[in-house]
Parts: sequence; structure tokens; C-alpha cells
Amino acid sequence: MAKGRLIPLLMVLFLCPLWGGGSEDLLGDLTREEILNALPDWQAVTAAYEPDPEAVARLKAVSRPVEIKVYLGTWCPDSKSHVSEFFRVLDEAGNPLLNASYVGIPRDRALRAEYYRDRDIVRLPTFLVFVDGAEKGRIIEVPTVSVESDLADILER
Repeated sequence: MAKGRLIPLLMVLFLCPLWGGGSEDLLGDLTREEILNALPDWQAVTAAYEPDPEAVARLKAVSRPVEIKVYLGTWCPDSKSHVSEFFRVLDEAGNPLLNASYVGIPRDRALRAEYYRDRDIVRLPTFLVFVDGAEKGRIIEVPTVSVESDLADILER
């Protein structure tokens, strides 16, 4: 009887990692395409998100170059939600002056320092917003209002 239960248990333990499809950490410098190609569930969040039109209009009006460095964990539910929303916000804004880059961070905290590159990152995702090479503000983990509203607020300071 115990042998009959052991085999299904071993099968479940063996197959569970395979069902996670896309649960592998993406690390280091990433592109949006790499993220979305590896994580189809992020594509669904991006497609379903409806940004606030007023905040998007404010981002469309940005008239100077902005660099947004996004630190994320592909294993992190907050990253899945808010980075996916950010992808949609950039699409809707359509402003070529809003430039984003992405850095994948490992789940293991002991391995993170090399990916932070001397930045003070405590929670994921963290969006660092730079104007004229200087940090203008951050969105840390969960936006106060929404990714688009928080980003527009930072840029209007």
C-alpha cells in the first residue's frame, strides 16, 4: 500500500517544477521582449491593464529625455503586476523620450548585490527615474496611486 502511494507522490514532486513554466529567474540586463517572451503570464497582465488616461496624457507631454531603470524579480508577484502595467503605460504614452531599461534580480538575497550596481535597492520592483543624469525619484514595490500617476508626479516635481 505504501509503495502505491509513493510512486504518485514522486511523480508530483518531479513534475511540479515543470508545471511552473517560466518560473526560471531572468537575471541581469534584460529587454522587455526577453521578459515577455519568457513569461507569457506577464503578457496577459500587460494586455489587460487599462492605464489612467489623464496620467498617460501627462506622460505624453514629457518634453525632455527620461531614463527609467527598473529592478525586478521575474519570480516576484509585485514585479509581475507593476512592471507589466509599466509596459502598457509606455505603449499608451508612446513618448520616445521615456526610455526604460530592466535588470533581473535573483530570488536569493545573498546574490543580489552584484545586480544592484551600488544602488540602494531594498524592495522589488524598484523604478529609478533619471532626468539629466540625476535621480529624480523612485517607485518602490507598490505605486502610491498607479505606475502612470506616480511616474507623472515624479516628472512634474
